Formats: sequence, C-alpha cells, structure tokens
Amino acid sequence: MIIIGIHMSEQKKWLVVPGPASKELAASITKDLGAEPIGIDAKIFPDGESYLRIMSDVRNKRVAIVQSTYPPVDRHILQLLLLAHKISEDGGEVYAIVPYLAYARQHRAFLQGEVVSLGVFARLLRSVGVRRMITVDIHNVEGLGLFSVPAYSVSAIPLMAEHFGKNYRLNRAIAVSPDFGGSIRVEAFAKVLNIEHLALQKVRNKTTGEVSFEDIADRVQGRDVILVDDIISSGKTMELATVRLKDYGAKRVFAVCVHPLLAGDALDRMEKAGIEDVVGTNTIPSPVSKVDVAPILVSHLLTL
Repeated sequence: MIIIGIHMSEQKKWLVVPGPASKELAASITKDLGAEPIGIDAKIFPDGESYLRIMSDVRNKRVAIVQSTYPPVDRHILQLLLLAHKISEDGGEVYAIVPYLAYARQHRAFLQGEVVSLGVFARLLRSVGVRRMITVDIHNVEGLGLFSVPAYSVSAIPLMAEHFGKNYRLNRAIAVSPDFGGSIRVEAFAKVLNIEHLALQKVRNKTTGEVSFEDIADRVQGRDVILVDDIISSGKTMELATVRLKDYGAKRVFAVCVHPLLAGDALDRMEKAGIEDVVGTNTIPSPVSKVDVAPILVSHLLTL
C-alpha cells in the first residue's frame, strides 16, 4: 500500500474518457481510481457515421480511454481509434482500456488466406498514438505478441469465482471448461472455490463449426457443474455441453463467462438447454453482467 501511495503521488493523475460503448464501466473505473472524468460529446449521424468531441484539455495528461469492442464491433473500434487519435494529437498520453477485445479469436491464420484480424487492429492502435493496451481475459495470450506497444491482459476469473462462492449454494460442485484451451482458466476458477475441475475434450470442425464432446459421466453424475469460458457468443457450445452433462447425470448446470456477447437468442438457447443461471462481467453490458471488472483494471493502472 505504501508503494502505491508513493507511486501515485509522483505520477500525473489519470483522466478517464468514457467511450460510447463503456460509459458505466468507465464511471466505475473513474471512481475507484480517484481520477478526473473527461466529458465527451458522442452521437451517431443518420448515415451511421460517429461524431466525437473531447470536452477537456488533455495536453501532458495520462488519459485512459475505456471502450469495449462488442457489437457493433467495427463501429466501436473506429470510435476508439478516433478518440485515441484526437487525444494523442492534442498532446495526451493515450492508454487504451479495451475490456472486451474484438478479433482476439483471429490471432493467427487457421486456414490459408485468412486475415490475422487482431494483428491489423494492433497496428491501428499504435498508428493513432496508443501507448499501452489493457484488456480483460484475452481469448489467447498469444495475441498479445501481435502488439508493438505494451499490451496486457488482466483476469476476471478470481472475481467471478468469488461472486459465485458468495451467491450460490452448491452441491459437490465441479468446474468444467468446455474445451482444453480453457484448462488454465477453469483451474484458476476452481482454486478460488477449492473445488474439482476438468476440461472437456471438445472437437470443433473448422469448416462447419460443429462441436462434439468426450464422455465424463463418472465425474459429473449427481453433482452441480459450473461451465467456465471466456466468451459466450451464440451459446451453442454451452447448450451442447449442458445437454451432454445432463445426459451424464449432472444435477444442475451453471454457466460462467467473462465476456457475455450473447448474440441472437443465446440466452433463450441456454435456458432451454437447462442451464440454471448465467453469470458474466460488465466488459459487455448485458442482462447477466453481474461482476464488475473495474477493481482489476484499476489495480493494473496503479502499477503504471
């Protein structure tokens, strides 16, 4: 605590810009950080173009832009780029807080001819003057290597596990990742709650997107299962996993995700599959965004 106090006294105070996609989260970060909010004028013209105006002097200031890039993805990305460019142009030090980082699932080319979209996004951020980028639970940490500016991913998994422990009474709970790629994530979640964990062997056809799972009936029968993932988009993976877990005798199934994209009828799909409850964070505003990620973002900012 003493080190943090000295650090803050020697450094410039933070200014926080609430991007149009993350106004509530930006307000929470501003409050927790003890920062000065910057007003912006933002609107969308009838033709879909974004209008943005910075309402404060940012020269020689450290400015954190809080802008998540959930759908409409490209609009939110462009708004972030426009804000960063203007602040940099006016002499501010730009730090991009991108709670949900779009295109992170395309951190490399999986098929011949594919664009590495995250790499392009990373170059754009640098080109408009971003000095550092901070996100929450990037889909694959390899993606951070595409940034030529310092890039960080902080994890909301411990916060989510704590929320679950405080708000749910569970019976012989086990945390399950829908795929092996989430093994570290589900292990971290389970460690906080001191429960068992495992990762399903999920096989996804890269052309059709169809998913199948291994047999784990001996591990889940009669138990409460918490499915843990970083993103819920269409909800199909959670739906299929829940149906299979129920077939294997799971008592109740809960779904936990950091980024609740919830595209289309995702929530309805999961409810019909038998999921007891869905818990997400406020990296993306949604009906299930019950966990505030401001504390972990503020903790990271205090180290800079």
